[in-house]
Amino acid sequence: MDYGMIGKIEKARRYAEEPRRITFRTFQVEFRGDNDSYTIDFNENGWHCSCPGFKSHRICPHCMTLEKLLEPMLKRPPLPYGPGQNVVSDIEKARRYSDERDRIRFVSFDVTFHGENSDHNFGIASEKWHCDCDFFHSRSVCSHTMAMERLLAGMMGVPISHAH
Repeated sequence: MDYGMIGKIEKARRYAEEPRRITFRTFQVEFRGDNDSYTIDFNENGWHCSCPGFKSHRICPHCMTLEKLLEPMLKRPPLPYGPGQNVVSDIEKARRYSDERDRIRFVSFDVTFHGENSDHNFGIASEKWHCDCDFFHSRSVCSHTMAMERLLAGMMGVPISHAH
């Protein structure tokens, strides 16, 4: 029995119940909308979606969906509605999309986890997890990555790598 791993699995469960500990710095998502698939980028400069609605209004149902699903982890105010935007339709679409998480696939992300003793940076790049904690360096898995897998269940671009 690997008691070190059991402890990390239990810690991951607790961490997943505290999403406010996580701050997204960047992410890229592939989003399957009703009419086409789009790429959404989030970084220090804000949001970008490849859909026509975002090009017109600087907001769209795809970004609104991610704002709703990731709200405690974004640490920034929601995008303002755009002039001429069909707000009611977009809100209804975003609400429906947020219940259909299989439309969303995280391609990459970087987050900061605000731990009890220190902060850790981790995420996914090139379909591989990375984390700066010692446990991850020795095992290629840690409580931070396992917690994120729980939080992003159904939206992960990389296969879930751990049984928990």
